[in-house]
Amino acid sequence: MKKFILTLGLCASFAGVAMSQGRTQPADSTRRVAGTAGMKGNDTKNSKPKAYSDVITDKALSKTGFFNVHKVEDKYFFELADSVLGREILVVNRISKAGAEVRSAAGYAGDQIGSAVVIFEKGPDDRIFMRKVSFDTYSPDSTASMYQAVQRSNVQAIVAAFDIAAYAPNGKGSVIDVTSYIKGENDVFSFNSTAGKSRFRLGNFIGDRSYIQDVRTFPANVEISTVKTYVLTPPTTGGGSSSSGGGGNSALNGSSTIEVNSSMVVLPKKPMQPRYFDPRVGYFTVGYVDFDANPQGVKDIRMVKRWRLEPKPKDMAKYKRGELVEPAKPIIFYIDPATPKKWVPYLIAGVNDWQKAFEKAGFKNAVIGKVAPTPKEDPTWSLEDARHSAIVYKPSEISNASGPSIADPRSGEILESHINWYHNVMKLVRDWYMIQASAVDPRARQMQFPDELMGDLIRFVSSHEVGHTLGLRHNYGSSSTVPVENLRNKKWVEANGHTPSIMDYARFNYVAQPEDNISTKGLYPRIGDYDLWAIEWGYRVLPQADNAKEEVPILNKMTMEALKNRRNWFGTETNPDDPHSQNEDLGDNAMLASTYGIKNLQRILVKLPEWTREENQGYENLQGMYNQLTGQFNRYMGHVAKNIGGVYENPKTVEQEGFVYERTPAATQREAMAFLDKQLFTTPTWLLNETVLNNTGQNPLTVISRSQQAVLNRLVSGNTINKLVVGEAIDGTKAYKVTDLFGDLNNIIFREAKDNQPIDVYRRNLQKIYVEQLIELARPSESASSQTTTTRRSTPTVNYQQTDVTSVAKAQLRNINRMIKGSANSNSDTLSDYHLLDLLDRIDEALNPRG
Repeated sequence: MKKFILTLGLCASFAGVAMSQGRTQPADSTRRVAGTAGMKGNDTKNSKPKAYSDVITDKALSKTGFFNVHKVEDKYFFELADSVLGREILVVNRISKAGAEVRSAAGYAGDQIGSAVVIFEKGPDDRIFMRKVSFDTYSPDSTASMYQAVQRSNVQAIVAAFDIAAYAPNGKGSVIDVTSYIKGENDVFSFNSTAGKSRFRLGNFIGDRSYIQDVRTFPANVEISTVKTYVLTPPTTGGGSSSSGGGGNSALNGSSTIEVNSSMVVLPKKPMQPRYFDPRVGYFTVGYVDFDANPQGVKDIRMVKRWRLEPKPKDMAKYKRGELVEPAKPIIFYIDPATPKKWVPYLIAGVNDWQKAFEKAGFKNAVIGKVAPTPKEDPTWSLEDARHSAIVYKPSEISNASGPSIADPRSGEILESHINWYHNVMKLVRDWYMIQASAVDPRARQMQFPDELMGDLIRFVSSHEVGHTLGLRHNYGSSSTVPVENLRNKKWVEANGHTPSIMDYARFNYVAQPEDNISTKGLYPRIGDYDLWAIEWGYRVLPQADNAKEEVPILNKMTMEALKNRRNWFGTETNPDDPHSQNEDLGDNAMLASTYGIKNLQRILVKLPEWTREENQGYENLQGMYNQLTGQFNRYMGHVAKNIGGVYENPKTVEQEGFVYERTPAATQREAMAFLDKQLFTTPTWLLNETVLNNTGQNPLTVISRSQQAVLNRLVSGNTINKLVVGEAIDGTKAYKVTDLFGDLNNIIFREAKDNQPIDVYRRNLQKIYVEQLIELARPSESASSQTTTTRRSTPTVNYQQTDVTSVAKAQLRNINRMIKGSANSNSDTLSDYHLLDLLDRIDEALNPRG
């Protein structure tokens, strides 16, 4: 048997991060190490097999499928045909329902909490063993000596043993009682690890409050619903409690009950030919460690997740000639019958929008949205059948949507997907669109959008999530390839869209100004140039290549040619340092784009009391949309701040010219600082609308300081300082130096002190925030002295006390001390004097601690 190490792709999420899935997630992929063995099915050998009719009695409720499932009173039995033994079965566990205490702690229903691959095999003494396949190592050639060595070094763990309760009537199958194992706690049908439970604040398992809810079997999968109860740990607790598994101190901590859906999906007998991951094209991945690829070591292999899309054998000649052909098995997404009827056409349109992308890969009608058949049309059709992918409607308050998929860990083949569309995602897109587009689209100037507008936004959600289920990750860099002024060019933006990728978190065109008269063609996201290229890269069949390795030079040549057009560039969602790769941003210049965005926010703010008004209601709408507006303003500030100490990342192969990493030009960093001075550090009093504040009770000091502190936390941080020091070491005099940063900040933030002017309350707060941030760096705590640099690249942990970070922070405190003491403050008011004296005391205590 081949052996791999499984590499899980990001969980795709539509809502902002942070999914992203966003919630988004995360590094490209993480290596999953095999867990502990878990519970036994039967602790000891109890009895010899009985007659089939004595076990599966006339009271049994039986279902036929991949393997037959029987319920006899409160027990569940699997009837495993001999042909099932040895087949690799992927088990994926997701939370299907959870209480508010779980959702607030970690995420949403639909979240994946574990996965494993298992096989059943017949053991001695009338027993069935279940092995957990440890995907850790692999040698692709089963005839090679390396394969044999790997086989000898890796034994697949037996994680459960079951007595054979009876043999099938035809003698070619075994019946086992799985009740205790499935309803219990183990890393096959529950959480993969204790850390996984901790993320949801779940501690010890409470067995007497857990049970099997239902088991359903289909031709290629078995779906298991269980209800499991755990001790609920306090928010400050990192893991389980010290109590016993029977419930322990649940009365003290409380308990939480969740519903878990476990999908058992049989993997294909012959894996699909994989395609190796390329960081220049954004796909989710699975992977393994190959012992043959590197003759003097081992090599991590990552394979992209994609559907098995192949021409029909009779059409292969046409495909090779460049003619469009229909795939042997198209990708079909059914719309959940529970979906409100008026939204169904928009969801289908979001699926079908991808058809043009697959035409670039040589296929027509490759992806299709369909209404699910009614029971009358097809009584055998089920939403839970793994042969059917679907967009599932969830009448939930969750403001989100997500596009997960189940993939074969041996090849990356996507086997099925159930896109989660939560009802309240409509609130999410309404809030986004009102704040980003109501300045130019009158339809968005109300709390309840017209059905046509909401339908268009739902179509966007559908298309984005379908993109995830096709294997595509977020492309945060796509919008950075568009010149900002093109976003105001009506002809250009309506023809090309405001971003080349619907997989970007670009949302809507907030740069467009009312006088530009841009229609929705230039406001909505759409499938663009990058999406067409990414699907071609992932799905074009390469008949000239017999295996994944032979595909590599062909795909590399294609990629280098495609990247001559910058619109095909992929910017990962996992790089915190690259200002080109940001969510929620637009255009190639964050300063200019944000300036236009702020002009629209200023237009919208004065109208919010009118646009949010609903008869016989209070001011909750106004408060909610004001929070959305200030949140949008803060995003603009963050987009600009990321340019300070920015590092561009452009993955390349050795055949391509140019560097992979380059520092943001000094001129761009100076432009960013000038923007922050004008728009943020000079108090943005336009945000403090009297009507809004007096009707919502918002604290104006908090509104302003929250925005300023978020940016200062990034600028005055060990990470930013260290990057500027490193940048100067590499780029020399052309770099934007750390001394430049603090020279600019000191002049901006302490402008009044230098000019002997009174300091108002907003500026006093800003100066306190700045000084406290410097003090924290100058006197770092033990936990903060050693931090991992926030970079996608594999770098060692940085101890900032062994760098210039602490030295720089102390120097700035001394500079501020001298600046304050050197100021005559003849025009200062009393509170300004108090404030400056307080700063002097804080700085003195930081630099000269008295114990």
